[in-house]
Amino acid sequence: MEFSNPTLRKYRDDRRRLLEFVLSSGLIKEIRTPAGPTTSFSSINFDSISTDYVLECINSGGVLDVSQARKRYYDESSQPITFLQMHLRSGDVYYLHSDPNSMGSPPFRMPPPMPMNHADFVELSKSETNYPAGKKSPPLFQETRKNCQVTTVPDLNCMGNTTVLSAVLPTLKTGFSDDDLRESAYEVFLACMMFSRVEIYSNEAKKRERSARFLGGLKNRREKRHVEHESPDRNLKIHETIRMQMQISEATDTLIRRRLTQFASGKPCGDIDVPQLSLALLTGILRTDFPSEKSYIHWKNRQANVLEELLSSDHNKNRKQMIGASLTKIRNPEEWDLKMSPSERSDFLLVIRQVALALTSMPGRFGIEGETYYWTTGYHLNIRLYEKILCSVFDILEDSQIIEESEEILELTKLTWSMLGITQKLHHALFAWVLFQQFVATEDMALLDYALCEVDKVLSAEMCDDREVAYTNSLTSSTFSNGHEMRLSLMQSIFLSISSWCDSKLQDYHLHFSKKKLFFERVVTMALSAGNEDFVPHISSEFTGVGTSSVLVTGKIRGYVEKSLDAACRRVSFVLYLSIINFCDCNHNKVDLWSQVTCSPSSEYIKDTIHPLVTLANELNLIVEEDLSIFSPVLSQWYRECAMISAKKLHQFYGERLKPFLRDVTCLTMDVRKVLSAAVALEACLIKLHTSVCKETKSPSANGPAFDYFPIAEISGPIILDWIVAQHERILEWTARAFELEDWEPLSLQQKQAASAIEVFRIIEETVDQFFEFSLPMDIIHLQALLSIIFHSLDAYLSKMSIQLVEKKFFYPSTTLTRYKEAAFPIVKKKVVEHSILDDEVHRQLDILATSKLCIRLNTYRYIQKQITVLEDGIRKSWEAITPCRVYGCSAEMTPGSLGTSVDLNDESVTELFVATLDCIRDSAGHAIKRTCDFLGAKIVFWDMRDSFLFNLYHGGVEGNRLDDLLPQFDSALNNVCRLIDETIRDLVVSSIYKASLEGFVWLLLDGGPSRAFSDTDISMIEEDLSVFEDLFVANGEGLPRSLIEEESKFVHQILSLFSLQTQSVIQMLMESSEHISVDTTSPRYAQRYLGDAETLIRVLCHKKDREASKFLKRRYQLPPSSDYGETSSEDSSFHSPLLADIVKRSASFRWSDKSQSSFKFMKKKLQEATWDIKHVTWSK
Repeated sequence: MEFSNPTLRKYRDDRRRLLEFVLSSGLIKEIRTPAGPTTSFSSINFDSISTDYVLECINSGGVLDVSQARKRYYDESSQPITFLQMHLRSGDVYYLHSDPNSMGSPPFRMPPPMPMNHADFVELSKSETNYPAGKKSPPLFQETRKNCQVTTVPDLNCMGNTTVLSAVLPTLKTGFSDDDLRESAYEVFLACMMFSRVEIYSNEAKKRERSARFLGGLKNRREKRHVEHESPDRNLKIHETIRMQMQISEATDTLIRRRLTQFASGKPCGDIDVPQLSLALLTGILRTDFPSEKSYIHWKNRQANVLEELLSSDHNKNRKQMIGASLTKIRNPEEWDLKMSPSERSDFLLVIRQVALALTSMPGRFGIEGETYYWTTGYHLNIRLYEKILCSVFDILEDSQIIEESEEILELTKLTWSMLGITQKLHHALFAWVLFQQFVATEDMALLDYALCEVDKVLSAEMCDDREVAYTNSLTSSTFSNGHEMRLSLMQSIFLSISSWCDSKLQDYHLHFSKKKLFFERVVTMALSAGNEDFVPHISSEFTGVGTSSVLVTGKIRGYVEKSLDAACRRVSFVLYLSIINFCDCNHNKVDLWSQVTCSPSSEYIKDTIHPLVTLANELNLIVEEDLSIFSPVLSQWYRECAMISAKKLHQFYGERLKPFLRDVTCLTMDVRKVLSAAVALEACLIKLHTSVCKETKSPSANGPAFDYFPIAEISGPIILDWIVAQHERILEWTARAFELEDWEPLSLQQKQAASAIEVFRIIEETVDQFFEFSLPMDIIHLQALLSIIFHSLDAYLSKMSIQLVEKKFFYPSTTLTRYKEAAFPIVKKKVVEHSILDDEVHRQLDILATSKLCIRLNTYRYIQKQITVLEDGIRKSWEAITPCRVYGCSAEMTPGSLGTSVDLNDESVTELFVATLDCIRDSAGHAIKRTCDFLGAKIVFWDMRDSFLFNLYHGGVEGNRLDDLLPQFDSALNNVCRLIDETIRDLVVSSIYKASLEGFVWLLLDGGPSRAFSDTDISMIEEDLSVFEDLFVANGEGLPRSLIEEESKFVHQILSLFSLQTQSVIQMLMESSEHISVDTTSPRYAQRYLGDAETLIRVLCHKKDREASKFLKRRYQLPPSSDYGETSSEDSSFHSPLLADIVKRSASFRWSDKSQSSFKFMKKKLQEATWDIKHVTWSK
């Protein structure tokens, strides 16, 4: 026996194909039949031959006797019940002819029970089972019990003990199997096609027709297309498709078609009913037409069962007894086939035919055109047959697919309506039911869409006349719910069953529709469309599930939400219970589990254990996320407040379990942090779920607090502040220690900053990460405290770096002013200038601040600037991420209406905090970079190169001490700096060196001392040297911009231009600016000078190799002649100070003494007093 189960059908089809393949592969040398040897397989019924016998024949020599194969098959079928068969009946295993491994994984459901004998035979079907998620359940149609047949729907997922209402038809008395219904349905379908004069040719007739068309001549293309569409070829193709879909063998189809052709030839078109069809087949088909006696007996009994189902409802007692006796003889093989002659069998069938004709001639109950007696008395069989015909549109190899010829098959099914009593509306209802059952079995959403379309056609169909309504209402159906029987019309029962299945899933949609948004939406639509309380179509209703009032729809959706949440909470509670047991086992606590866990936040934390409240929050978070993304967007189409209900219920559920835990929280242990963070994250999701509806509706809930917020902010706020204060001391301590260990060496060629800066930022970033890992409600005060400790830590680090720099004033040598005069007696003893000695601490600092270490400091400053930006971005993003927690957590009165204003105000305050802290650090680092660059440039020029640049360049004359000898030193210094410095500040550092070099040039020209005096020729050579020096820093376009070079050297060129002026012109300029001479005794610096000031002009006259200038300086200012001072270099040991030579050898810097400065002060005063007289004096040699 075979079932409607598609998996079993696949196994049977595979068995047929395998046997056919084996027989056609050459392994069998000869096939013997009762008619003799054959090579054709058309006469072989593969379902009734033994596979074991076929394999034995292959092994023994390759000769197959079909009769022996059939006998062997029936012998195997009649074997006593074995242990394995007992398991089959219990539903533990399947008994398969083939290896299930070749077909993939085995089925995950129970098979139907096997009947023991005909008396106990009941129609088989699948019982309701549980299937794993993602597994396809097989299609299910009917389950026959002793008094009624119930069509049940299997679970799409595990449903526990959920009861699903089922459509019920009166029980078939004769115990039709699924195969019996399918084969009878095919006979009905084929008969209706043939009696409607749909031309179906056999294969031989098809060949003859094709040959005749070929010899008949040509037709135009359009006519050809029309003929092809209406030709028997197309009808034959559809017929073949129907035959294969209904799994009818070619031999059986040929037999039935031949008999129906003979029967239809003498009958008018369309004049036939089911009893006449069975009688016609019994009359014209004999025992010899079947390949085996068993198949004939089975076919004959099926025809007798059809007659009994349709004719036994006659209320005439005599005719009923006569029909019963006749059918008993038909079922008896010995009496019907052996004892009775053909004429006697014809007489028996004639008597039955007369009764059937009498019943057929009776008028219909409702006066519908074409109505017969069997419409109402045999509807329990007719509806089943029509369902089997409709099932032929599903691909037998792929249950979820509808075949391409489905529209043509459905069009042909209309031919059966008059025979089976089907109306247009009843067709749509039954097709919706068939599609829905297939959807439940395969979980293919396309089938559900088709079913929705059919339901739509039922609901939106025009109202039929009273006779059709009365007829459809007469087709009653019994539905059982919780042990109680309900009598409904067939259409009502179908819709109720669909609605009940949908309800059973939607009452726990969190379980059944996880991550299936479209699936969920279609099921909700079907539930509301089929769930009309009176099951009466509404003409004006659109297909949105609103066939009923909005109040009923709202009530159903609210019920779905509440029941599904209850079910989800029950599952979560069980998970929580298991988590509590595991947590308490790890903590060796087995007494009063829940109270111990919820009321002991300070319990010792054990690694790899998760607090039950964290587990609960995580599980609820998953539910909320699915509500946000899947369920609420769908349900809000019918009931906008569904998200609010979910948010409030879940918040209350978790709050009841959280509050006992919060009462005893006093410090942030690991468990406390995890529980509070999980609670805050859950509340944020619940708020998001709640506000997702508030944005779209004017619900009163949108104008006030959604629910009582967890009091986490009041508990965690002070604790977090205490933690931040404790971190401040720790960071300052680590910062000081890192700085003390710093040696100012680069980490690598790529990382040129100091290791201490990386360590400081690592400590800060760890603190920031820990701060935001709390994931707790925070106020701007917490952010202010965090930024404050960052500011103080970095400010302390920058201060330690900056305080080590030496003032630039120690670099610049001071000189005494003299007038130019050549020495008349070189052997005369010269004066020696007195020098001041640098402090030992300053000297030590200068030794520490080497060029390479200064470059690392500059890189570190730049690294701090970059990291501050990265740190700020990270803090801003993290702060924005916890904004919902801050706003809702800190103010229970906050509403969505005031949320925007509060967030804007907080954003302004946050910006001000960053400006007051991190921006200040960034600016401080920028100032430190500028200061250090200036220091580095001055140190390279005035300290590292003081001997070669300040003391030797142009010393004693320009021509013998040109810049050419000095350029390699500058080039080496620049290469060294560029190798060590960060690329982003390279130009800034090189620019500072260039500026310091120009300042050195100015010093040589204006403060070079008695040994330097310049003639016009010397000035030309100096200008050439300056041009070469500029090209060095331009570096063929790879160095500083030419525009910057020219701008910075402009003042030096102006000084050189003063030396080129006539002496009298310079004196005149001096007189005009003498009133502005400063009374400051210190030597003015380069950055403070300008071209026309008196101090600059005096120094030009002092270093001008001109007698007129010398005479002017002697007469008016009594300046000593340069010849009075020795021409010793910085390395000469003739200095009088015993420490001077040592200072020079150590490359120390020096200044002129205070005595020299006082003489310069006296000269300034003298110049101011004599200004008027000088203006009127004519100078002569």
